[in-house]
Amino acid sequence: MVALGALVVTAAPAAAAPPQPPGAQKNLELVDSFPDAKYATAINFLQYGKGGHGDDRGKDDRRFHGRPGKQRGDVMVATGRFGLITYDLSDPAHPQELDRLDNEALRLTGDPPTNFGDGPDENTDPDSTYWQNEDMDVDQRRKLVFMARDPRSFAGTTASDTSVAGVYIVDLRDPRDIKLITFHQLPTGHTTTCINDCDYLWTGGPASSDSQKQPPLSWTGGRPIIVTDVRDPKNPKTNASKPIDLFRDDGVTAYSHDVQVDSAGIAWVSGAGGVRGYWTEGRHRDPLTGERRRATATDPVPYAGGRFSEQDAADGFMHNAERPVGRTLGDGPKPGKEPPGSLLMATEEVDAPPDCNGAGQFTIASLEGSFNGEGFRMAPEKNVRLRTVGTWNPHGQEGTLVNDTIYCSAHYFDMRKRFVAYSWYDQGMRILDVSDPTDPIQVAYYRPDGGVSWAPYFHRGHVYVADHERGIEVLRITGGAKKAAGHRRAVVAPRPSRRHVRMVRASSRALQPDPQLGWLCPLPAI
Repeated sequence: MVALGALVVTAAPAAAAPPQPPGAQKNLELVDSFPDAKYATAINFLQYGKGGHGDDRGKDDRRFHGRPGKQRGDVMVATGRFGLITYDLSDPAHPQELDRLDNEALRLTGDPPTNFGDGPDENTDPDSTYWQNEDMDVDQRRKLVFMARDPRSFAGTTASDTSVAGVYIVDLRDPRDIKLITFHQLPTGHTTTCINDCDYLWTGGPASSDSQKQPPLSWTGGRPIIVTDVRDPKNPKTNASKPIDLFRDDGVTAYSHDVQVDSAGIAWVSGAGGVRGYWTEGRHRDPLTGERRRATATDPVPYAGGRFSEQDAADGFMHNAERPVGRTLGDGPKPGKEPPGSLLMATEEVDAPPDCNGAGQFTIASLEGSFNGEGFRMAPEKNVRLRTVGTWNPHGQEGTLVNDTIYCSAHYFDMRKRFVAYSWYDQGMRILDVSDPTDPIQVAYYRPDGGVSWAPYFHRGHVYVADHERGIEVLRITGGAKKAAGHRRAVVAPRPSRRHVRMVRASSRALQPDPQLGWLCPLPAI
C-alpha cells in the first residue's frame, strides 16, 4: 500500500471549490485556477522565514512576512510567455498574486515589440514574447530566480546567429517587488539549472544556429551545456569556449536539453542521445581515465548513464530525468530486485503518433552496466544501452484521442511518495503509481477540455499544473488514488467529449512544427 501522507488532504471549509471543468478527471479535484497565466511553462517555490515549507537552511528572512513562524512564508513563482509572476501560498489551495515581471522588462535592445497576437488570422499564440524557460530554477538561500532566454524569444529563431540567448537573474528577496538584476548573454538558453548550491548554472539547448553547426564549434546536433559562475549575481562569469557534455549522441555533440540534480549531488543531463550523470564536487574516479580527480562545475567527472534502449526510446531524445536516491528514494519505485539508487526515470519527447503508440513515453531504466564510462564513449559500438525496467504511456487507455491534429508525448513530471505526476500535452496530467517499477499504473488523471498540460508539481498537499492553454491550476488528490494504489488497480479515462475534441483541434491549428525539431518543439503558427 502506498502511504500518501500529506498528498491527500480534506477540502478546506473556508473556500468553496470552483466548478469542475468539462473533460475527464478522476481522483483529482480542481480547487483553483489562474487563466490569466496562460502560456505557463514552469513553476517553482521559495520559502521565507522558518515557517516556510522547504529548505531555507534555517535563515530568518524578514523581508516578506516579517514575523517568522507566524505564517508559512511559501511563495510560488510561475514563468511563461507572460514573464514572471509571484504568488503568496499562505493558503496553498488559493494562491494570491503578489507581483509580475512582464515582457517589457525582459525585452532587450533590438528586440521587436511584444506582440501577443498572431497576425490577421484567428490563431491566438503570440508572435513576439519571452520564451521559454520551461524548467525554471531558484536559489532558496539568496532568493534568486534564473530565467533561461531561448533564442526564439521575441520573434527569434534557433537557426539565426543574431537571435539572442542567455539567462536573466532576478532578485526575489521581496516577492512583492520583483527586481531584475541583469541579463547575461550565452550561446545557449533553452533551460538553466543550479549546480553546486546555485554557485553555478548549467545552461543548455536548443537546436544549434547555422554557424554553431560549422567548425570550429561543430555542434551539429544541438547546443551543449555552458557553465556560468553566479556567485556574484550582478557580475556572472562564463567561459563560453569551454562547453561541457560534448559528444553525447554516440560521439556527436548534440542537444543538451535539461539538467536535474539528484539528492546525491549527481547532475543528470538529458537530451539527444540519452541521459548522462556527472559528479560536480568532491574527488572521484574518472571512469574514462581511471584516475581520481577533483570534480567541479566546470570540469565534472562522468558518473553513469547513457542512451536508452531503441526499442523503448527509438528517437533517443530524452527530455528530462530523475533518479530517486537518498532522501528522495521513497518518492520513486520500491527497492527490491533493482538496488536502491540504480533506477533512472526519464521522458522521451518526440513527434509521436497521435495515440503515443511506441514513442514519446515514460521509461524507467537501470543504470547497471553504465558506471564505468560506457555511456560516454566516442565510438557508437562501445556505448551502453540502458536496460529498460518499465514503461508507460496513454496508448490503449480509454479516452486517448486519436486524430491527425493531436500532439501526444510525455513531458515534465514530478515524483512524491511513490507517485509520479506527469504532463502529456493534449492528454492532460496523469498520476502514476510507480511502486512497482516494472508495472507503473495510472491512479488519477485530469484532462480538461482545451488543456495542454506542460508541467506538474507536488507541493503542500496539492498538485500545481502549468498548462499552456489554461494557465495555472491547483489540484487536490482525493482518496480514490490511494485506494487504487493500495489495490494496484489502474484507473482509465473515459472518452473525450466532443467539446474537448473541438477545442484541441482549434488549439493545434495555432501551432506549427519547429523547422529543425518538428513537433518535438511546437511553435506558434505564422
